[in-house]
Order: sequence, then structure tokens, then C-alpha cells
Amino acid sequence: MHQRPLVIVPADRKIMGKHAYHSAGEKYLFALVSGSNVIPFILPSLSPTLPLREILQNTDGLFLTGSYSNIEPHHYSNEPSYEGNLHDQHRDENSLPIIPLAIEMQIPVFAVCRGFQEVNVALGGSLHQKVHEVPGLDDHRENLDDALDQQYAESHLISLTPGGLLESVSGKTTAMVNSLHGQGINVLANNLNVEATAPDGLIEAVSLKSPHPFFLAVQWHPEWKVGENPFYLSMFQAFGRACRDRANNRKSL
Repeated sequence: MHQRPLVIVPADRKIMGKHAYHSAGEKYLFALVSGSNVIPFILPSLSPTLPLREILQNTDGLFLTGSYSNIEPHHYSNEPSYEGNLHDQHRDENSLPIIPLAIEMQIPVFAVCRGFQEVNVALGGSLHQKVHEVPGLDDHRENLDDALDQQYAESHLISLTPGGLLESVSGKTTAMVNSLHGQGINVLANNLNVEATAPDGLIEAVSLKSPHPFFLAVQWHPEWKVGENPFYLSMFQAFGRACRDRANNRKSL
């Protein structure tokens, strides 16, 4: 019997009461188990970091979740952070360096929302801190007063890049997605391909230009009720296949 692949999920670091905790959203973990058929492990976002290369050597995939926090802007620009912007320095310290390591080590990567933004920043790109204040761009934020089913409902159309990874994985040329983000890509990192765009031109998905087993990052939340949405499910299934290939190759060494 084949063992399921092991996937690392870098944690958010949160203060609860007077103590720090390391956590990842259940919806992501459930989607990885049910949609990708992998076993997720939460990687603590400690400072100093754990030996990331050693950890990746013994895993089969890397999944980067969304979060309520945003990347500290000093990682991509000289802009000050706006008042009230929630940050997670420890997650930045762990997630940003693990991405180029995973690329170097040819480990499958799937990233969502904050993870999508981490991919762009880790590889040299920049972000808009407030997409809704950029002329020509729409407001991509959710209404926090809505019920979760409304927040995560399909919000706008995306156009998939012809011949791209996402089109290949899903078999679609357009799709409807949810939209729950205040930040987004400003300058795209040089070694990323655009995989999908919103009607206002904002980049919604990227892949890696150089050959890689699987590398996909999306701005929306495909983990939400993944079993009920074939488009969302197709991405998790493709990630799972890449992780199984990695696991089989790792065990044969």
C-alpha cells in the first residue's frame, strides 16, 4: 500500500491571550486531504527558522495558505505600511525563503491568496497595498458583514491564459471565482508567467517560467467547498498528482 504524500503548510503565528500559537486554517487542510489526497503538516513559523532545506528534503509538496495578515511592505518596496495593516513577521521570515528553496529542489508548490502574494514577493515582484485605491482597478475585497457563504461566493470572471498550466489543468478558458483580498500584484516577478487575469486586468494566477513539476499560485480561494466546484477541485487534484510523483521518486532513491 502506497503512503500518501506529505505536504508542508507554513503556519500563521498568532497571539492568543498572552501566548503565541502556530496555526493553519482548517479549510485549507481539509481541501488538501480531500482534494489532493495528501497528508498536510503545519510548519511552525519560528524565529530563527527551522532548517527549511532539511524539511523540504523529506516532504513531497509545499502549500501556502491565505491569511488575515499581509506581507510587510519592506520586503518589496520603500512604502510605509498603512495604519491598521495586520502583519506576521514570523510567517514572512519562513514563507519567503522556502519558496525559492522549493523551486531549486523541484518540489511541487501550490499557493493561495497571501501565498500567491508571497510567491511574487519571494521571486522579486511587488504588491499594491490597497488594490481598491489604484486607478482602473476594482475593489476585490469581501464584505465582512456577509455570511461566509456570501463572502466566498463566485464574484467575478477570470480569463485563463491560452496554453497555460491552469487551462491545461482545468480544461477551461474562463471561470468564475471568489474574491476576498485587499492586496494584489503590482510588478510581476520576472520568472513568473501570468495564468489568469480579472476583468480589470489584475493578475489572478501565476506559474513558473522555468521547468518545474508543479507550480501554481492563485489569488482567489479554491479551497472553499472544494468538492462542490470542479474548477477548484481540478487544481488540488493536479497538485496531488505532482506530490505523488515526488513521493514515489523520493522513496525510490
